[in-house]
Amino acid sequence: MWVVVRRDDDGGIALRFPVFGHDATARVLPREDDEIAAIEWRSGVGRATLRLSGDPIGLEQLRARYDFTSSVDLRIGRLPRDVIVFDQDGQPARDGFSLEAQQRKMNTGLLYLKLDRPALGAVLYVQNLSSLNPYFNATGSKPENAVRCDWPELGYAPPLDPKTGQAMLARGKPLALYDTILTIRAYPQCEEGDSAWQFLDMIGAIYPWLSPPQAEFRDWPARARATVQDLLHAPEARIEHFGHTYFHPYTASEYPDVMVQLAIAAAVDDWARWQGLRHPLVREILAGLEAFHDRSLGTLRRYLPNVGKDKNPNAVDSWYLYHPMLNLANLALAGHEDARTLFLDTIEYGIRAARHFSYRWPILYDLRDFSVIQAVAEADRRGQTDVGGIYAWVMLQAFELTLERRYVDEAMRAIDAARGMRFELNYQANLTAWGAVACIRLWRITERKDYLKQSYVYLASFFHNSQIWQSDIGLARHWRNFLGVTCLQDAPYMAAYECFDSFAAFERYLDYGGPDLIPSVRLLLNEYCRHALDRAWFYYPDALPEEGVAHKDIRNGFINRALNFPLEDLYPDGQPAGQVGQEIYGSGAAMIYATRAFRRIDGAPFLVWSDVFVRALHQIDASTLSLRIDGPAGSEARVALVPAAGALPAALGARLASADGRIVAFHAQDGRLEARVPADTSLLVTWRQGVD
Repeated sequence: MWVVVRRDDDGGIALRFPVFGHDATARVLPREDDEIAAIEWRSGVGRATLRLSGDPIGLEQLRARYDFTSSVDLRIGRLPRDVIVFDQDGQPARDGFSLEAQQRKMNTGLLYLKLDRPALGAVLYVQNLSSLNPYFNATGSKPENAVRCDWPELGYAPPLDPKTGQAMLARGKPLALYDTILTIRAYPQCEEGDSAWQFLDMIGAIYPWLSPPQAEFRDWPARARATVQDLLHAPEARIEHFGHTYFHPYTASEYPDVMVQLAIAAAVDDWARWQGLRHPLVREILAGLEAFHDRSLGTLRRYLPNVGKDKNPNAVDSWYLYHPMLNLANLALAGHEDARTLFLDTIEYGIRAARHFSYRWPILYDLRDFSVIQAVAEADRRGQTDVGGIYAWVMLQAFELTLERRYVDEAMRAIDAARGMRFELNYQANLTAWGAVACIRLWRITERKDYLKQSYVYLASFFHNSQIWQSDIGLARHWRNFLGVTCLQDAPYMAAYECFDSFAAFERYLDYGGPDLIPSVRLLLNEYCRHALDRAWFYYPDALPEEGVAHKDIRNGFINRALNFPLEDLYPDGQPAGQVGQEIYGSGAAMIYATRAFRRIDGAPFLVWSDVFVRALHQIDASTLSLRIDGPAGSEARVALVPAAGALPAALGARLASADGRIVAFHAQDGRLEARVPADTSLLVTWRQGVD
């Protein structure tokens, strides 16, 4: 069965769907809702329906859902890919295309390309893998690299059982074989920044078709409180050297390193300031940082001086030099003078390293002389392509601390050096996210719109590595992966630290961008953060079933389900989580989510929670609160009053009103009061005074 898409008399694209059985007959079915057409075929081996729908406002977008029910136990082999590009004579096109992006492992099943002959323009192809979960489970297959470009064939080929090289379709069981989405824009934008925003815009346009699940409420403040207690008291987390306390990267495993100490210190400091406090654990960590400080080089070393002989004390990953500086600057900006001093004492070395490598960093080098130990990653033969992004952000933090223009100049040089990488920019997800923030901050400082466009290049590379689908393959049915991003460009899993660090970066990006961002970017970033608040809960081993957690061959340490430290790794293909280990360095996750998604109100017996970011919150009087919530216009947000301690008072009498005076009803939900409101709007909350 063929669906042909063409413009005028030129060539076009043909979608094809398999028909099983030589005796098949077809008929047109009544259309439902906004369907363009519906067709059914039947044969001696089964029946299938093809339903086509389009965008109701006239954008060139097509969705083709193909369902099949076998009337016999049917074995199938490899099916051809579902797209053929043809020329004006109806023959397979030989050239005239440029491929920008295609599926990476288990990430979104997409292709993004430009078609010059035939002159269709920019084409985004997506296979909605969420719809195909029953097929994957029924056939023992998984959609790893299932969408490819094998010109002139391209698109999706249903994966097979790797053991048999076939797929068994059981009799009488209806299965979706294809859920193909095609988006075409007649005027392709070929320059790097324009191509990036068009890619994001096309994903945003079809996002409602990608089956986003309901993101659930999670009690991150409770998780954060428990995490801090475990940091204080769990022997698996702490070790003493030189009279100071340090934290292991994993449960009772690996040598303490500087990135771990500062990642924990910055998150705990955020958590304490959210409560109006200074936490002694932050002082305890800062007191031990000097042992990492190499005064002769003027930098922070990764390991303590007494690190074991199984480590090279002079080797450093490029990103590992700058990420500790990012959190050191966070602490400095929060008012810690010792952090400020150490940051300014080590920043010049970071600049020398950047200039030595001409702002294009290798994987691994020697701290003493910048000699390269490993130049490129095996996966793509590239270095750490997005380190320039986090370096630029650190430079802008230095500018905020000192107001010295030279740091802005350094940030500009680093971002400029990354131009031209297009969809190959991403090396590690959180570095790419901070690169996007650096770009948009540079745009605000310099008023140069090319930096706004360059932020879209970082975001396009980030979302290229995302999973805009929900896997129910095997054990993955017990956790969420929707809109998760693989931690590295070649990694098979999502990682806890990269997840919450990207969340923190995007909160900043949306704040800097405001209403000037294109709608699709606001949509995708808000949706990423909304789903992160839900998805990240499943990094914690007590949120997973016993069989969903690795029990042997764990790479680092062991897993203690009673500890509130996240597992490093969640897999969309249903492998047990935690094979890499349980991250103590990722323990800040709960604190970051709590401090960004929950707001404390003076004198109120509740916290204000929203699944989009709250902006412009002002307490008008003892029992009146005004706030503005973020989110893309036209979408819905959830707002809740969550007990700060115990239960909400029965006599609270809380009321919620929109900017136009419309009263929005709260409803009780698991001990909180929750309401659904339009996103990107202003709200007024009132409650009775004297209620405690």
